[in-house]
Amino acid sequence: MRPIVYAHRGSSAAYPEHTRAAYVQALLDGADGVECDVHLTRDGHLVLHHDAQLGRTSEGRGPVSARTLAELRRLDWVSWKGVPIPPGHGRADRQLLTLPELLDLLRDAGRPVGLAVETKHPSPYGHRLEEEVLSVLMREGWDPETGRLGRITVSLMSFHPDAVRHLLETVPARHVCQLVETTTRRTVRDSLRVGRTAAAVLHAGMRFVVPPALPVIAAGLVDIVGPGMDFVRARPDLVRQWAAEGRVLRVWTVDTARDVDLCRALGVQQLTSNRPADVLRRLDAGSGGAPTPLPAALPAGAPARNRIAAPPRFATAEMR
Repeated sequence: MRPIVYAHRGSSAAYPEHTRAAYVQALLDGADGVECDVHLTRDGHLVLHHDAQLGRTSEGRGPVSARTLAELRRLDWVSWKGVPIPPGHGRADRQLLTLPELLDLLRDAGRPVGLAVETKHPSPYGHRLEEEVLSVLMREGWDPETGRLGRITVSLMSFHPDAVRHLLETVPARHVCQLVETTTRRTVRDSLRVGRTAAAVLHAGMRFVVPPALPVIAAGLVDIVGPGMDFVRARPDLVRQWAAEGRVLRVWTVDTARDVDLCRALGVQQLTSNRPADVLRRLDAGSGGAPTPLPAALPAGAPARNRIAAPPRFATAEMR
């Protein structure tokens, strides 16, 4: 069985992350599932966006949480990537997605697909963020026990252990993922776009804001463990241990042939990638075979993946 492949914020190497175009391309690329990050807007909508602050992927400024959905809709989410959006991937002014809109897109895929939803913390709305995610999913017809919403298999995840514990009050452990990362001054500087001094101060204080994730995993509270590639490279022994214990390993962000091969050697079952088409080609060049089933088994006789090759300009030498 080959690992299943999630498209990280959609096929985000090809098109702007979290946009309609990125998710349309992920489905065309044959990704087994997609991953998204969610924030709450000031008027209570769940929008797909990674950073707490605007500015990296649009011309907006300030917190996402301080804007209404209508205000966010007026921003340009496309130009920063410098890639034209094909007509079939949605209009340029309709690229920002809410969680319900992503669900509609996945329903239209015509095949089983996974959805991994990450709640972003710290959030000014606290656990209202998780409650809104659960509310939206249940209104759409999601069954927390099976993790199924029609042909969509949904799992929920967070880096913040308190958010994970809150989700576990409603969602079975087999559908909850504790994310894990190796945080350094460099990763803080790169992710928050701050200077060296500010990054050092923030890094030193992060342990007081976000408790360590490993105790949640060690206690067996979740069935899905989500380490980053930096963590996997630094602690392959622990990753092997988790695999031997029967944990579902969902590793991010796997974008090179070397990382694909390392994850396979360690027994990783789920790969999250900005380049799902390239990862699928690498897996097919190896042992190939059917994907490892999602935690909630897909129905027998499901349609084959509708995979097409990624546009050549997005292929990388590393994945040949």
